[in-house]
Amino acid sequence: MNDLLLRNVRPFAEAECDLLIRDGMIAAIGRYEPEPGMPVEDGGGAIAIPGLIDAHTHLDKTTWGMPWHVNNRRAVLRERIDFEREQRSAIGIDPHRQSMRHAIGLAAHGATHIRSHVDIDTMHGLAIVDGVMETREKLRGVIDIEIVAFPQSGVMVMPGTVELLDAALSQGCKVLGGIDPCGIDRDPKGQLDVLFGLAAKHQCPIDIHLHEAGELGAFTMELISERVRANGMQGKVAISHAFALGMNDYLRVGQLIAQLAELDIAIVTTGAPSATVPSIMRLKEAGVRVGAGCDGIRDTWGPWGQTDMLDRAKVIGMKNGLRQDRELEHVLAIVSQGGADVMRLDGYGLAVGCRADLTLLTGETLAHAVVDVAPRPLVVKGGRVTAREGRPMVDMP
Repeated sequence: MNDLLLRNVRPFAEAECDLLIRDGMIAAIGRYEPEPGMPVEDGGGAIAIPGLIDAHTHLDKTTWGMPWHVNNRRAVLRERIDFEREQRSAIGIDPHRQSMRHAIGLAAHGATHIRSHVDIDTMHGLAIVDGVMETREKLRGVIDIEIVAFPQSGVMVMPGTVELLDAALSQGCKVLGGIDPCGIDRDPKGQLDVLFGLAAKHQCPIDIHLHEAGELGAFTMELISERVRANGMQGKVAISHAFALGMNDYLRVGQLIAQLAELDIAIVTTGAPSATVPSIMRLKEAGVRVGAGCDGIRDTWGPWGQTDMLDRAKVIGMKNGLRQDRELEHVLAIVSQGGADVMRLDGYGLAVGCRADLTLLTGETLAHAVVDVAPRPLVVKGGRVTAREGRPMVDMP
Protein backbone atom coordinates (compact mmCIF):
# COMPACT_ATOMS: atom_id res chain seq x y z
CA MET A 1 0.00 0.00 0.00
CA ASN A 2 1.40 3.40 -1.00
CA ASP A 3 0.32 5.58 1.92
CA LEU A 4 1.98 8.93 2.61
CA LEU A 5 1.37 12.15 4.52
CA LEU A 6 2.85 15.03 2.57
CA ARG A 7 2.93 18.00 4.92
CA ASN A 8 3.34 21.75 4.41
CA VAL A 9 2.86 22.11 0.68
CA ARG A 10 1.09 24.80 -1.35
CA PRO A 11 -1.13 23.29 -4.08
CA PHE A 12 -0.77 25.52 -7.14
CA ALA A 13 1.02 28.10 -4.93
CA GLU A 14 -2.06 28.66 -2.79
CA ALA A 15 -2.50 28.22 1.00
CA GLU A 16 -0.23 25.76 2.77
CA CYS A 17 -1.78 22.41 3.72
CA ASP A 18 -1.16 18.66 3.96
CA LEU A 19 -1.97 15.98 1.40
CA LEU A 20 -3.11 12.64 2.83
CA ILE A 21 -2.39 9.82 0.40
CA ARG A 22 -3.87 6.34 0.70
CA ASP A 23 -3.32 3.46 -1.70
CA GLY A 24 -1.62 5.80 -4.14
CA MET A 25 -4.58 8.21 -4.29
CA ILE A 26 -5.12 11.65 -2.78
CA ALA A 27 -7.56 10.87 0.04
CA ALA A 28 -7.84 14.25 1.76
CA ILE A 29 -6.47 17.79 1.76
CA GLY A 30 -6.21 19.81 4.98
CA ARG A 31 -4.24 19.45 8.20
CA TYR A 32 -3.53 16.00 9.59
CA GLU A 33 -1.44 14.12 12.11
CA PRO A 34 0.32 11.00 10.84
CA GLU A 35 -1.10 7.62 11.73
CA PRO A 36 1.23 5.10 13.40
CA GLY A 37 3.68 3.76 10.85
CA MET A 38 2.61 6.13 8.06
CA PRO A 39 5.52 7.63 6.11
CA VAL A 40 5.74 11.44 6.38
CA GLU A 41 7.42 13.93 4.06
CA ASP A 42 7.69 17.64 4.83
CA GLY A 43 7.35 19.82 1.76
CA GLY A 44 8.75 22.85 3.53
CA GLY A 45 6.25 25.20 1.94
CA ALA A 46 7.08 24.18 -1.63
CA ILE A 47 4.53 24.48 -4.43
CA ALA A 48 2.74 21.23 -5.31
CA ILE A 49 1.43 20.52 -8.80
CA PRO A 50 0.39 17.32 -10.60
CA GLY A 51 3.31 15.52 -12.24
CA LEU A 52 4.90 17.09 -15.28
CA ILE A 53 4.12 15.40 -18.61
CA ASP A 54 6.36 14.99 -21.63
CA ALA A 55 3.76 14.50 -24.35
CA HIS A 56 6.24 14.39 -27.23
CA THR A 57 9.66 12.81 -26.96
CA HIS A 58 11.85 10.11 -28.51
CA LEU A 59 13.16 7.86 -25.76
CA ASP A 60 14.96 5.58 -28.22
CA LYS A 61 17.25 8.23 -29.76
CA THR A 62 19.32 9.95 -27.08
CA THR A 63 23.08 9.52 -26.80
CA TRP A 64 22.93 10.65 -23.15
CA GLY A 65 25.71 8.99 -21.13
CA MET A 66 27.51 7.82 -24.27
CA PRO A 67 30.68 9.28 -25.79
CA TRP A 68 30.11 12.66 -27.41
CA HIS A 69 28.51 12.33 -30.84
CA VAL A 70 30.15 14.59 -33.41
CA ASN A 71 27.41 16.12 -35.55
CA ASN A 72 28.65 17.36 -38.93
CA ARG A 73 25.54 16.94 -41.09
CA ARG A 74 23.37 19.57 -42.69
CA ALA A 75 20.11 20.50 -40.99
CA VAL A 76 18.05 18.67 -43.63
CA LEU A 77 15.22 16.50 -42.29
CA ARG A 78 15.57 13.63 -44.74
CA GLU A 79 19.33 13.44 -44.27
CA ARG A 80 18.98 13.33 -40.48
CA ILE A 81 16.37 10.58 -40.70
CA ASP A 82 18.45 8.44 -43.07
CA PHE A 83 21.68 8.86 -41.09
CA GLU A 84 20.04 7.88 -37.83
CA ARG A 85 18.30 4.84 -39.31
CA GLU A 86 21.47 3.57 -41.00
CA GLN A 87 24.00 4.39 -38.26
CA ARG A 88 22.26 4.10 -34.88
CA SER A 89 23.39 0.49 -34.33
CA ALA A 90 26.98 1.27 -35.33
CA ILE A 91 27.03 4.25 -32.98
CA GLY A 92 25.87 1.97 -30.16
CA ILE A 93 22.46 3.45 -29.38
CA ASP A 94 20.88 0.59 -27.46
CA PRO A 95 17.15 1.41 -27.34
CA HIS A 96 16.56 -0.09 -23.90
CA ARG A 97 19.59 1.38 -22.16
CA GLN A 98 19.19 4.82 -23.73
CA SER A 99 15.45 4.99 -23.17
CA MET A 100 16.05 4.10 -19.51
CA ARG A 101 18.48 7.01 -19.18
CA HIS A 102 16.11 9.43 -20.86
CA ALA A 103 13.01 8.31 -18.91
CA ILE A 104 14.75 8.25 -15.52
CA GLY A 105 16.05 11.74 -16.20
CA LEU A 106 12.51 12.97 -16.85
CA ALA A 107 11.25 11.28 -13.68
CA ALA A 108 14.03 12.86 -11.62
CA HIS A 109 12.87 16.28 -12.84
CA GLY A 110 9.24 15.79 -11.92
CA ALA A 111 7.65 13.99 -14.86
CA THR A 112 5.16 11.20 -14.15
CA HIS A 113 3.99 10.45 -17.71
CA ILE A 114 5.65 10.24 -21.13
CA ARG A 115 4.33 9.86 -24.67
CA SER A 116 7.27 8.58 -26.70
CA HIS A 117 7.39 8.20 -30.47
CA VAL A 118 9.48 5.11 -31.20
CA ASP A 119 10.98 4.43 -34.61
CA ILE A 120 9.64 1.61 -36.75
CA ASP A 121 11.25 0.93 -40.12
CA THR A 122 12.12 -1.98 -42.37
CA MET A 123 15.79 -1.96 -41.31
CA HIS A 124 15.12 -2.46 -37.58
CA GLY A 125 11.63 -3.98 -37.64
CA LEU A 126 10.20 -3.85 -34.11
CA ALA A 127 13.52 -4.20 -32.30
CA ILE A 128 13.56 -0.56 -31.18
CA VAL A 129 9.99 -0.80 -29.92
CA ASP A 130 10.92 -3.96 -28.00
CA GLY A 131 13.71 -2.07 -26.23
CA VAL A 132 11.43 0.77 -25.14
CA MET A 133 8.73 -1.69 -24.07
CA GLU A 134 11.31 -3.28 -21.78
CA THR A 135 11.97 0.14 -20.30
CA ARG A 136 8.24 0.74 -19.88
CA GLU A 137 7.93 -2.44 -17.83
CA LYS A 138 11.02 -1.82 -15.69
CA LEU A 139 9.91 1.70 -14.80
CA ARG A 140 6.33 0.87 -13.83
CA GLY A 141 5.63 2.72 -10.61
CA VAL A 142 8.30 5.31 -11.46
CA ILE A 143 6.92 6.84 -14.67
CA ASP A 144 4.20 5.78 -17.11
CA ILE A 145 5.30 5.44 -20.74
CA GLU A 146 2.83 5.52 -23.64
CA ILE A 147 4.43 4.27 -26.87
CA VAL A 148 3.61 5.68 -30.30
CA ALA A 149 4.30 3.40 -33.27
CA PHE A 150 6.23 5.96 -35.28
CA PRO A 151 7.17 5.50 -38.99
CA GLN A 152 10.12 7.94 -38.84
CA SER A 153 11.40 7.04 -42.31
CA GLY A 154 8.01 7.28 -43.98
CA VAL A 155 5.12 4.99 -44.76
CA MET A 156 4.52 4.85 -48.51
CA VAL A 157 8.20 5.26 -49.45
CA MET A 158 9.20 2.27 -47.27
CA PRO A 159 7.26 -0.81 -48.44
CA GLY A 160 6.66 -3.16 -45.51
CA THR A 161 6.24 -0.37 -42.96
CA VAL A 162 2.44 -0.62 -42.91
CA GLU A 163 2.65 -4.27 -41.85
CA LEU A 164 5.14 -3.37 -39.10
CA LEU A 165 2.87 -0.63 -37.78
CA ASP A 166 -0.02 -3.09 -37.74
CA ALA A 167 2.07 -5.58 -35.76
CA ALA A 168 3.32 -2.93 -33.32
CA LEU A 169 -0.22 -1.85 -32.50
CA SER A 170 -1.18 -5.48 -31.94
CA GLN A 171 1.79 -5.94 -29.59
CA GLY A 172 1.18 -3.03 -27.22
CA CYS A 173 1.81 0.34 -28.86
CA LYS A 174 -1.10 2.53 -27.79
CA VAL A 175 -0.91 5.32 -30.39
CA LEU A 176 -0.28 5.38 -34.14
CA GLY A 177 2.19 7.93 -35.46
CA GLY A 178 2.71 9.56 -38.81
CA ILE A 179 5.12 12.02 -40.39
CA ASP A 180 4.91 14.73 -43.07
CA PRO A 181 2.55 13.04 -45.56
CA CYS A 182 3.66 15.46 -48.27
CA GLY A 183 7.27 16.21 -47.37
CA ILE A 184 8.39 12.67 -46.51
CA ASP A 185 6.03 10.38 -48.41
CA ARG A 186 5.02 12.77 -51.21
CA ASP A 187 1.71 10.96 -51.09
CA PRO A 188 -0.58 12.61 -48.52
CA LYS A 189 -3.68 10.71 -49.59
CA GLY A 190 -1.88 7.39 -49.46
CA GLN A 191 -0.30 7.92 -46.03
CA LEU A 192 -3.37 9.41 -44.36
CA ASP A 193 -5.70 6.75 -45.76
CA VAL A 194 -3.38 4.06 -44.38
CA LEU A 195 -3.08 5.73 -40.96
CA PHE A 196 -6.78 6.29 -40.48
CA GLY A 197 -7.49 2.76 -41.70
CA LEU A 198 -5.08 1.27 -39.14
CA ALA A 199 -6.49 3.51 -36.39
CA ALA A 200 -9.99 2.28 -37.17
CA LYS A 201 -8.81 -1.35 -37.11
CA HIS A 202 -7.04 -1.00 -33.74
CA GLN A 203 -9.36 1.63 -32.24
CA CYS A 204 -6.37 3.77 -31.31
CA PRO A 205 -5.59 7.49 -31.42
CA ILE A 206 -3.24 9.11 -33.96
CA ASP A 207 -0.38 11.57 -33.38
CA ILE A 208 1.21 12.94 -36.56
CA HIS A 209 4.53 14.77 -36.79
CA LEU A 210 3.90 17.75 -39.06
CA HIS A 211 7.08 19.68 -39.80
CA GLU A 212 5.62 20.97 -43.05
CA ALA A 213 5.54 24.75 -42.84
CA GLY A 214 3.49 27.44 -44.52
CA GLU A 215 0.80 26.62 -47.03
CA LEU A 216 2.00 23.04 -47.52
CA GLY A 217 1.48 22.30 -43.84
CA ALA A 218 -1.89 24.07 -43.94
CA PHE A 219 -2.94 21.86 -46.84
CA THR A 220 -1.95 18.72 -44.89
CA MET A 221 -3.86 19.95 -41.83
CA GLU A 222 -6.96 20.30 -43.95
CA LEU A 223 -6.54 16.75 -45.26
CA ILE A 224 -6.18 15.48 -41.68
CA SER A 225 -9.28 17.41 -40.63
CA GLU A 226 -11.30 15.94 -43.49
CA ARG A 227 -10.44 12.44 -42.35
CA VAL A 228 -11.13 13.18 -38.70
CA ARG A 229 -14.61 14.31 -39.67
CA ALA A 230 -15.21 11.45 -42.11
CA ASN A 231 -14.04 8.77 -39.65
CA GLY A 232 -15.71 10.20 -36.55
CA MET A 233 -12.32 10.60 -34.83
CA GLN A 234 -13.01 13.90 -33.12
CA GLY A 235 -10.91 14.12 -29.96
CA LYS A 236 -8.66 11.21 -31.01
CA VAL A 237 -6.06 12.93 -33.18
CA ALA A 238 -3.07 15.10 -32.29
CA ILE A 239 -0.71 17.04 -34.53
CA SER A 240 2.82 17.43 -33.20
CA HIS A 241 4.96 20.47 -34.04
CA ALA A 242 2.35 22.02 -36.39
CA PHE A 243 4.88 24.52 -37.71
CA ALA A 244 2.35 25.76 -40.27
CA LEU A 245 0.41 27.44 -37.47
CA GLY A 246 3.35 29.80 -37.03
CA MET A 247 3.23 31.17 -40.57
CA ASN A 248 2.82 34.90 -41.11
CA ASP A 249 -0.81 34.87 -42.26
CA TYR A 250 -3.07 35.71 -39.33
CA LEU A 251 -6.39 35.03 -41.07
CA ARG A 252 -5.26 31.74 -42.64
CA VAL A 253 -3.93 30.50 -39.30
CA GLY A 254 -7.19 31.57 -37.66
CA GLN A 255 -9.14 29.40 -40.10
CA LEU A 256 -6.95 26.40 -39.30
CA ILE A 257 -7.26 26.95 -35.55
CA ALA A 258 -11.03 27.20 -35.79
CA GLN A 259 -11.07 23.86 -37.60
CA LEU A 260 -8.85 22.28 -34.94
CA ALA A 261 -11.17 23.51 -32.21
CA GLU A 262 -14.29 22.29 -34.01
CA LEU A 263 -12.88 18.78 -34.49
CA ASP A 264 -11.06 18.68 -31.13
CA ILE A 265 -7.68 18.02 -32.75
CA ALA A 266 -4.92 18.51 -30.20
CA ILE A 267 -1.60 20.27 -30.78
CA VAL A 268 1.67 19.20 -29.19
CA THR A 269 4.44 21.80 -29.32
CA THR A 270 8.13 21.69 -28.48
CA GLY A 271 8.69 25.42 -28.94
CA ALA A 272 11.37 24.59 -31.51
CA PRO A 273 13.73 27.59 -31.53
CA SER A 274 14.74 27.03 -35.18
CA ALA A 275 11.23 26.86 -36.63
CA THR A 276 7.94 28.71 -36.75
CA VAL A 277 5.72 27.45 -33.92
CA PRO A 278 2.05 27.73 -32.96
CA SER A 279 1.00 30.54 -30.62
CA ILE A 280 0.03 28.76 -27.42
CA MET A 281 -1.98 31.76 -26.20
CA ARG A 282 -4.00 31.92 -29.42
CA LEU A 283 -4.70 28.19 -29.20
CA LYS A 284 -5.78 28.63 -25.57
CA GLU A 285 -8.24 31.36 -26.56
CA ALA A 286 -9.71 29.04 -29.19
CA GLY A 287 -10.11 26.16 -26.73
CA VAL A 288 -7.66 23.81 -28.48
CA ARG A 289 -6.04 21.12 -26.30
CA VAL A 290 -2.28 21.78 -26.20
CA GLY A 291 0.49 19.66 -24.69
CA ALA A 292 4.26 19.91 -24.91
CA GLY A 293 7.37 17.78 -25.09
CA CYS A 294 11.14 17.99 -25.00
CA ASP A 295 11.37 16.16 -28.37
CA GLY A 296 14.75 14.52 -28.98
CA ILE A 297 17.57 15.42 -26.62
CA ARG A 298 21.30 15.15 -27.28
CA ASP A 299 20.98 12.76 -30.20
CA THR A 300 22.25 12.41 -33.77
CA TRP A 301 19.95 15.29 -34.76
CA GLY A 302 21.58 17.81 -32.46
CA PRO A 303 23.29 18.45 -29.10
CA TRP A 304 20.53 20.44 -27.38
CA GLY A 305 17.87 19.63 -24.82
CA GLN A 306 17.41 18.49 -21.24
CA THR A 307 15.34 15.72 -19.67
CA ASP A 308 13.34 18.40 -17.88
CA MET A 309 9.89 19.69 -18.77
CA LEU A 310 10.43 22.89 -16.78
CA ASP A 311 13.43 23.60 -18.99
CA ARG A 312 11.16 22.97 -21.98
CA ALA A 313 8.51 25.27 -20.51
CA LYS A 314 11.14 28.00 -20.42
CA VAL A 315 12.02 27.35 -24.09
CA ILE A 316 8.35 27.48 -25.11
CA GLY A 317 7.74 30.65 -23.11
CA MET A 318 10.71 32.44 -24.64
CA LYS A 319 9.88 31.28 -28.17
CA ASN A 320 6.32 32.58 -27.72
CA GLY A 321 7.56 35.89 -26.35
CA LEU A 322 5.71 35.44 -23.05
CA ARG A 323 6.44 37.65 -20.04
CA GLN A 324 3.28 38.16 -17.99
CA ASP A 325 2.76 35.94 -14.95
CA ARG A 326 -0.56 34.65 -16.29
CA GLU A 327 1.22 33.62 -19.50
CA LEU A 328 3.96 31.78 -17.62
CA GLU A 329 1.29 30.01 -15.57
CA HIS A 330 -0.23 28.82 -18.85
CA VAL A 331 3.15 27.49 -20.02
CA LEU A 332 3.36 25.48 -16.79
CA ALA A 333 -0.18 24.20 -17.43
CA ILE A 334 0.83 23.03 -20.91
CA VAL A 335 3.68 20.88 -19.55
CA SER A 336 1.35 19.33 -16.97
CA GLN A 337 -2.45 19.45 -17.38
CA GLY A 338 -2.11 20.08 -21.11
CA GLY A 339 -0.23 16.84 -21.61
CA ALA A 340 -2.86 15.01 -19.58
CA ASP A 341 -5.55 16.50 -21.81
CA VAL A 342 -3.74 15.38 -24.96
CA MET A 343 -3.13 11.86 -23.60
CA ARG A 344 -6.64 11.64 -22.06
CA LEU A 345 -5.26 10.59 -18.68
CA ASP A 346 -7.82 9.48 -16.09
CA GLY A 347 -7.38 10.51 -12.47
CA TYR A 348 -4.84 13.23 -13.20
CA GLY A 349 -4.88 16.31 -10.98
CA LEU A 350 -4.41 17.59 -7.48
CA ALA A 351 -7.80 17.00 -5.93
CA VAL A 352 -9.31 14.36 -3.66
CA GLY A 353 -9.76 11.18 -5.69
CA CYS A 354 -6.89 11.88 -8.10
CA ARG A 355 -3.84 9.65 -8.41
CA ALA A 356 -1.01 10.80 -6.16
CA ASP A 357 1.29 11.68 -9.08
CA LEU A 358 2.83 15.04 -8.21
CA THR A 359 5.95 17.12 -8.02
CA LEU A 360 7.07 19.91 -5.72
CA LEU A 361 8.45 23.15 -7.17
CA THR A 362 10.54 25.95 -5.74
CA GLY A 363 9.46 29.57 -5.98
CA GLU A 364 6.98 32.03 -4.54
CA THR A 365 4.48 31.73 -7.40
CA LEU A 366 3.82 29.44 -10.37
CA ALA A 367 5.45 31.97 -12.70
CA HIS A 368 8.49 32.12 -10.43
CA ALA A 369 8.74 28.32 -10.49
CA VAL A 370 8.85 28.30 -14.31
CA VAL A 371 11.65 30.87 -14.41
CA ASP A 372 13.56 29.34 -11.49
CA VAL A 373 13.99 25.88 -13.09
CA ALA A 374 15.50 24.65 -9.82
CA PRO A 375 15.79 20.94 -8.90
CA ARG A 376 12.45 19.51 -7.83
CA PRO A 377 12.48 19.05 -4.03
CA LEU A 378 10.32 15.90 -4.21
CA VAL A 379 8.58 13.79 -6.86
CA VAL A 380 5.81 11.34 -5.98
CA LYS A 381 4.34 8.66 -8.25
CA GLY A 382 1.31 6.72 -7.03
CA GLY A 383 2.06 7.80 -3.47
CA ARG A 384 5.68 6.64 -3.59
CA VAL A 385 8.66 9.00 -3.58
CA THR A 386 10.59 8.58 -6.84
CA ALA A 387 13.06 11.48 -6.69
CA ARG A 388 14.56 14.03 -4.29
CA GLU A 389 16.29 17.28 -5.21
CA GLY A 390 16.63 16.18 -8.82
CA ARG A 391 18.08 12.76 -7.95
CA PRO A 392 16.13 9.63 -8.93
CA MET A 393 15.47 6.84 -6.43
CA VAL A 394 16.27 4.24 -9.11
CA ASP A 395 19.71 3.57 -10.53
CA MET A 396 20.68 5.04 -13.89
CA PRO A 397 22.12 2.37 -16.24
